[in-house]
Amino acid sequence: MPTYAYRCPKCRHEFEKFHKMNATVRPKCPECGATAERQITGGAGLHFKGSGFYITDYQNVDKADKADRADKADKADKADKADKADKSAAAAEAAPKSKKGDSPKKGTDS
Repeated sequence: MPTYAYRCPKCRHEFEKFHKMNATVRPKCPECGATAERQITGGAGLHFKGSGFYITDYQNVDKADKADRADKADKADKADKADKADKSAAAAEAAPKSKKGDSPKKGTDS
């Protein structure tokens, strides 16, 4: 149940009442007995500290998780590049090497 702020239109006395949201009867001023008007107030800003709350518990986990993902992605990229380099080096070694004079000449039958 929320706490509501009220002000008396006659004597300008301000007070708070704790009641259900669906209460239909407006409270009376404790000073003069007139029907009070409800004030529009901004809610209090809350920031939970300590263990057991989303704001503090998961905030650091998300940062650490992002860092872990970035590290894993970097390692995977490096491994892929190394595999490609190894495969291209192996393919270059397996291919027959030709010398300048070994190429067939044009116009001659072999």
